[in-house]
Amino acid sequence: MALSNILLLSQIAGYVVALILSLCIIVPMSLHQDEFRGHCLLFSTGVWRESDGQFDVNWAPQAYCNYTIFVGLILLLTSAVQIYRLSMLMYRGEDSSFLSAFVDVVTSILFTVITLVAANIITLGFMTWCQCMTKRFPSCELAAGNDIDKADDIDTSGFHIELGAAQFGAWSSLSIWVGLSVFAVLKLLRYHQLENMKVSMFRERQRLIEAATSSQEFLPS
Repeated sequence: MALSNILLLSQIAGYVVALILSLCIIVPMSLHQDEFRGHCLLFSTGVWRESDGQFDVNWAPQAYCNYTIFVGLILLLTSAVQIYRLSMLMYRGEDSSFLSAFVDVVTSILFTVITLVAANIITLGFMTWCQCMTKRFPSCELAAGNDIDKADDIDTSGFHIELGAAQFGAWSSLSIWVGLSVFAVLKLLRYHQLENMKVSMFRERQRLIEAATSSQEFLPS
């Protein structure tokens, strides 16, 4: 199988995995916001009241959760479009152009960066919340399902599983997009090598033509 076909297949497989992992970000984060009545636990802090054992929460901006969901949606849509586009190219026996390969490189690197930011937001934000939970519970996992904030009427039953799944989705997506960036760069380098080869062959042909023309001029009439 040609190198171009191997790279194309690798890209399609990578985008399929990226699409699946994007759902691991979107679904649990959306469920979390629904169960927490629109609040976002990422980077939220608070104090435990001694009177009734409730957690007086200082909610962090909702933008943290919204950003992670937005990143998941962007990754989902981009992956779906790329799967369709590359599958059509393979079906027709074609390959990307130099321009589309360059766009793939820029897009993959950009999505790698925004996914890295989302992964760090989820991880660090969840750690901040868990530090508050462990002031009362032996572990953050044991805090799930407890009625800790009646005032905001939040449902804590699934937050640990949901945020854990979102972390997995974000960090796994990051590794996939790093791989997709590598594939895109390899394809761009391949195009660059082919272009250099064409230029070298053209120059060599011109040199041979000029040499042949010069030798004919010196032949006796």
